[in-house]
Amino acid sequence: MVRYVALLRGINVGTAKAISMADLAEVFAGLGFSAVRTVLRSGNVAFSSADPLAVDAARSIEAAVHSSTGVQSSVLLLAGADLAEIVAANPLLGVATDGSKSFVTFASSMPDRLEVPQAAAIAPELLAVGERAIYQWMPNGSQQTRVPRSFWKQFDGTVTARNWNTVTRLLDLVGE
Repeated sequence: MVRYVALLRGINVGTAKAISMADLAEVFAGLGFSAVRTVLRSGNVAFSSADPLAVDAARSIEAAVHSSTGVQSSVLLLAGADLAEIVAANPLLGVATDGSKSFVTFASSMPDRLEVPQAAAIAPELLAVGERAIYQWMPNGSQQTRVPRSFWKQFDGTVTARNWNTVTRLLDLVGE
């Protein structure tokens, strides 16, 4: 069995794309996955698969979620081992002292070139680009971020953020 995490983008943010976590878990169970666990109400699902997932698995999950719930959401999939590597690579751990203000933005693909804002322009925030994720420390909270939207528009694929508390909880669920 291989453990995975599915991150659904924009689920239950405000009143948009509302899905009950029980319904979401049923979708994953209906696709043949086992040990399905949802985390919070924001589209985080840990699950097991008897076989490694196919390349188009995210699209299949997106279609199943839409068919079952009427909600269209992009899905980003990570094997438990990949999540563990992303967590271990966080260069901001020594600075980010509050898990609710430290974020990891997962990307289905990273741009070849990325224009990163100057540190002085976003201070006191910190932004670090990893191989497969963006790490962010926002001591004033995510609603007050100084990172311009134009930074995030450089990404072509699915991009979705989770705070550090959620990321470490997901890591616990996949057992890596």
